[in-house]
Amino acid sequence: MSADAGSVMAGGAAAAKTPVPSIPDVYAVVYHHGDHPVQPSGNGRWELGEWEPSWTPQEHAAAVSAVREAIGRGDVYQVNVVGHTSAPYAGDPSAALLRVASLPGARYGGVLAGPGWALATASPETLVEVRDGRVITRPIKGTRPATAVGRRELLASVKERAEHVMIVDLSRNDLSRLPGVGPVEVEELFAVRRWAALWQAESVVSAPVTGELSLAALLRALVPGGSVTGAPKIAALSQIARLEPVGRGVSMAAVGWIGTGHVDLGLTIRTVAVDGSRVHAWAGGGIVWDSDPADEVAEAAAKLAPIKKALSLS
Repeated sequence: MSADAGSVMAGGAAAAKTPVPSIPDVYAVVYHHGDHPVQPSGNGRWELGEWEPSWTPQEHAAAVSAVREAIGRGDVYQVNVVGHTSAPYAGDPSAALLRVASLPGARYGGVLAGPGWALATASPETLVEVRDGRVITRPIKGTRPATAVGRRELLASVKERAEHVMIVDLSRNDLSRLPGVGPVEVEELFAVRRWAALWQAESVVSAPVTGELSLAALLRALVPGGSVTGAPKIAALSQIARLEPVGRGVSMAAVGWIGTGHVDLGLTIRTVAVDGSRVHAWAGGGIVWDSDPADEVAEAAAKLAPIKKALSLS
């Protein structure tokens, strides 16, 4: 299942149009488990052209500065600013998409395809899981290179921890809005985990299921995810709609599995989409008052780098 990030939350501002309109906002697949792995189709030919970002690094930095101004006015506390890039391609994208889905640290690694389109996700982030009588979300916020120095920097960063705690508080609030759940608790705070060549900070927020809890209620409360919007969420969505030149489409949305008594939806960060002629990718980060525009542009590039590398292999 996938759901578009820009059109789900009631009260949110309308965002820019998706650059991949051929992919439906909601797509469900009914399937059974088998013994045969997915194999690339076609003759294996794959050629990727030059990446063409939807904004320049200077425009991205200006958006970061605009968010800081909004924070200074008291409009928001944090906004997640996301950029988009795309490249033309020729040939069969299957193997390239499987490489993306196989990136290390991908909790939700997989490929989903339909007529004339496909997406691949290497997401490490749980938007929502319902299992064994608990509803769980695992927000990620805070990034450094996956080196010993990077880990120490992430753990010591007052800015990254404050940014992270804002989203944890937002996640707690989102869960508390759900009918049929008990007290919300933070099981784990600011745990450092690895995705590809990056360290990321993750927390675990959960609550017991005490009554009726529907999928619709889960989506209304948690989509779009707080780590890719900001706080307060509705105000952050207004800033996103004002600043981002291209819609997020299937990125920053949800993909996963729904079964009997079990829901597991990943947030579609680290996700790419193909539409028959171009491959699309998105990346960004949370902006707070002491964010540095140049650093935020570099962080988005660092998140895209493993995906671009996986796609560039022939």
